[in-house]
Amino acid sequence: MASLFGFMIFFLLYGVTPWLGGAGMGLVGADEPRYAQIAHEMLQKLNQAHTLREQLSACVTPYLYGRPWLEKPALYYWRAMYVFKDFGVYDWVARLPSVSFALWLVGLTYLHMRRFRPGGHLDAALITAACVGIVGFSRGASTDMQLAAPLSIGLLGWYAWYETKSKFWLFDIYFFTAVATLAKGPVAPFLVLLIVGCFAALRREWWIFWKSLWWPGIALYFAIVLPWFIAVQHQNPTFFQEFFLEHNLERFATNRYQHQQPVWYYLVVVLLATMPWTVIAMRATVDGVRMAALEWRIRHARAGSAAATRIGVSQPGDAFPEFLVLWALLPILFFSCSQSKLPGYILPSLPPITILTGDFLFRARAKGLQRWVLLGHALLVGVVTAAVLLLPWFVAHGLKTMPPAHAAVAAGICALSATVLILLVVQRWGVQRLRTATCGVMVVLLLFLYGVGPFFGIPGVQASKRTIELLDRSYSARPLAERLATIVPANETVAVFRVRRDMEYGLAFYRNHEVANYDEVGVPPEEHILVVRIAGKNGVDLRSQEALQEYLEGRHYDELFSWPEQELVVYLVGSR
Repeated sequence: MASLFGFMIFFLLYGVTPWLGGAGMGLVGADEPRYAQIAHEMLQKLNQAHTLREQLSACVTPYLYGRPWLEKPALYYWRAMYVFKDFGVYDWVARLPSVSFALWLVGLTYLHMRRFRPGGHLDAALITAACVGIVGFSRGASTDMQLAAPLSIGLLGWYAWYETKSKFWLFDIYFFTAVATLAKGPVAPFLVLLIVGCFAALRREWWIFWKSLWWPGIALYFAIVLPWFIAVQHQNPTFFQEFFLEHNLERFATNRYQHQQPVWYYLVVVLLATMPWTVIAMRATVDGVRMAALEWRIRHARAGSAAATRIGVSQPGDAFPEFLVLWALLPILFFSCSQSKLPGYILPSLPPITILTGDFLFRARAKGLQRWVLLGHALLVGVVTAAVLLLPWFVAHGLKTMPPAHAAVAAGICALSATVLILLVVQRWGVQRLRTATCGVMVVLLLFLYGVGPFFGIPGVQASKRTIELLDRSYSARPLAERLATIVPANETVAVFRVRRDMEYGLAFYRNHEVANYDEVGVPPEEHILVVRIAGKNGVDLRSQEALQEYLEGRHYDELFSWPEQELVVYLVGSR
């Protein structure tokens, strides 16, 4: 019965909510529309190929606007182009590769835990499925889930080999590390070697490391990875320099790509990514560190010594918490040293944290949760509820404008109800039902975000207007591209001036045509549509307006409409 209910929760989180929201939210950020466009162009080249050699060649080099794009390996592009071929070129289809890998991650977490750690397997799977980081990145048309999911599945397989000594499980680590390498490059095998090596060193069992270097597995890894790397280098002699030196080593060592963050940045990311389970997850991680430290002391205390007597145990026990703690902490520490930091980099650290959390909740059934842990979790669920319900207001009016009293009261009542629900469920049915209550709240909030239900009296947004539509107009290029499609055909020129990169790449994807950027290619000579970011909430940016007048000196241009949600103005610029 519990497994059936868990499946229902899982289905609601990853199946029903996107469909109830229609097409969902459009592609956001710079990476989503850019990666989706690359996959679209590769599919077009594949469709135009006539021979097998041409088809293979079309799948080797990623192209953006007809030019090679060598920042990332091709796994995401391959998977996206083939779902485009089956379902059509839509933004929700571009996210299917990440959704499918998230499904595999959650499903195999459940199966692994049921096989090797029965009891907490459903908790671990549902916590993984219902934490903000996994939910968010599973809906992203990006390479982050393409790395995290196979890498995590491979590491679970490696630990299965460590426990069983069956070579069958070693195929997992080599196969899935190869898949992760085709997603993001050498960072995948590096993280595997780092985690396995540190685990062997901490346990002083170097045979673990050396026996993991299994020649059939190594052959399998290179058989999967090398063909594409060799082929793309053959087609693009600059690939090694651009990919390995610039987008791996230089990205790590310098701030060339302007993603610099403080050294503690990923601590905040982890706290946010594990919501609403953050309180229990941090308690579980501390408990895992404690058990790992105790395990280490047991192994290094001589039998009959005073230390062994104080510990009270003379034989080492379970190494799984130790492995999970290292797996969780090492990617965070490694990427904290990088000069370029993005939230998705430490996505591989989330599965071990959620597995620790599920195992911790299972063990807590017998003795119960500490009061402060349960109360902290319930309060955090309430805070998340209030934040989601007030999201439409803050999107529409900005973070500096406080919502009206009745909207805040309505959100507060819902938040209090969620908090009380958690406490009552645990008091009545015990810790084993905590996952049910928390996941139920998460499903309701996702339904709200996808526009199912009212806005709970929040003013400034029509009751019939979906939250997802408001977010779409504020953060995606899709609504603006649809508006432009009613004015000019898809093959007509659209240009941008001082807009964010996500708007530039987004318009290019939705129109399937490169957008001219005034600062990069100048002013197109023909008549065109111009999207400018000069109108802000505090008035007109005079410097941008003056620069635009200099660009368009001698050209006639008329304002067509404004797009206040993203501070944009759209002009029709006459021909030269």
